[in-house]
Amino acid sequence: MRSSLSVLFLFAFLSIVSGFAEEAVPPHRVVVVVWDGMRPDFISAETTPNLWKLAAEGVFFTRHHPVYVSATEVNGTAIATGAQPAHSFVIANVDYRPAINPQNAIAIEAAEVIRRGDEVSGGHYLGRPTVAEILHQHGWRTAIAGSKPIAMLHDRSRRPNLPDASPVLFEGSTLPPFLERGLVDMLGEFPPIADDKDKIARDAWTTRALTRSLWGRSVPPFSLLWFAEPDFSQHGTAPGSAQSLRAVRSCDENLGLVLAELDRRTLRQSTDVIVVSDHGFSTIGRKLDVAVELSAAGFRAERAALGGLKNGDVLVIGEGGSSLIYVGDHDPRTIRRVASYIQVQDWCGVVFSRNALPGTFALEEANIASPQAPDIVVSLRWSGGKSELGIPGLLTADSPGKNVGGHGSLSPFDMHNTLVAAGPDFRKGMTDTVPSGNTDVAPTILWLLGLKEEAGRMDGRVLGEALAVDAPAIRTNATRRISASRRTAGGEWSQYLQVSEVNGVRYLDEGDGAFTVGVR
Repeated sequence: MRSSLSVLFLFAFLSIVSGFAEEAVPPHRVVVVVWDGMRPDFISAETTPNLWKLAAEGVFFTRHHPVYVSATEVNGTAIATGAQPAHSFVIANVDYRPAINPQNAIAIEAAEVIRRGDEVSGGHYLGRPTVAEILHQHGWRTAIAGSKPIAMLHDRSRRPNLPDASPVLFEGSTLPPFLERGLVDMLGEFPPIADDKDKIARDAWTTRALTRSLWGRSVPPFSLLWFAEPDFSQHGTAPGSAQSLRAVRSCDENLGLVLAELDRRTLRQSTDVIVVSDHGFSTIGRKLDVAVELSAAGFRAERAALGGLKNGDVLVIGEGGSSLIYVGDHDPRTIRRVASYIQVQDWCGVVFSRNALPGTFALEEANIASPQAPDIVVSLRWSGGKSELGIPGLLTADSPGKNVGGHGSLSPFDMHNTLVAAGPDFRKGMTDTVPSGNTDVAPTILWLLGLKEEAGRMDGRVLGEALAVDAPAIRTNATRRISASRRTAGGEWSQYLQVSEVNGVRYLDEGDGAFTVGVR
């Protein structure tokens, strides 16, 4: 009897997700595939044959950027909204939001945090609408699937346990919740992490869930598929390790399944496929605990604000290659002392501050001046040196691990990520050397789907130079370097940012700094 009920339920599930074949759709669909943490220098004919071929057929963007902080939730939100962190309100993976939790840092992508965030903000946990939300307003379906929780941020609205036209799958859970049972009946349980080593099976399961179930009989106007790899393997080992390269190959195999399914449905020629990563990657060459460093220097620095953040208390939240620093009551004396101390440390790279301080950049320079931004953000020191595996890009990290992968800094290895696009609306065989960024993905998608007015309201730009259809032209394209310094009795602190700007859209190429003893 139970088996019969499962068969009936599975039939009903397939009917639900497949029953919208007659809807009106734009001439061309868009499918976005995210390889979490994929460095572009790991693309090759041998390791990633499907992505290599896609790049040869379409456009390879050689100067693509994440937003800073170069981390997953920040850039997942940038890809979803086309907004800079200051406007999306997501400036870090882990953040301090007293209205959500007055004592402990929150994980931005956690479902319970998202729900609480919407409750306390009247539905504005994110400061800008996502592509999926905009398309729903126009009556178009979407399909979002990810083996990580970040997928929920693309389309987080509550859904009743009733048939729904736009399913969301995030780390094995679904919106609406009842869809999960149908996926398990079809594909088996969402796989565990393989011996704590990789999430390859999870990515494969999620790919099958999208192509075999969520797409049903028709592919909607917009789909997004988010892989957990190679990010997970690179964090556990390092970029370029055998395990990480295996994870890269698995992503390429899953991309091949997506392309093959579009071919099977005879939709490949009418579908624009965009492959993007959220950030780059480095190897952690040095680890430290910024909270411990500040405590040793005499500050009341902690990782949690037990009892609330009191005047003069210092809360430190590590983001890998960067740290967020909150000061109780925004006490100006404490903030100045913290900044002055950080600037003479050999682990400090670039310092941003909420209020003007000598030798720092304003938060606005990095587009991170969100309403609840910290008092100080520090990007830690990096170098172009090679890891034990011979991979360039070494990072100082506010992290427990060493000789493993990390990111989050202003290193060019973290701030340079992957973007490849091919399809009927993209140029053929083009290498695009114009700077681009994750904020440009959403407006480009909307432009391709005919929603040009909505595309124009986003912070990012339409990647017109790469399109074979009418699109905005490149008007301005320049790169410049800005600097800040502070002299002390013992020497001079100096820091820089290299910034590229195209059509008024700003991209951070890299940034670093150093204290020089004895300079007058």
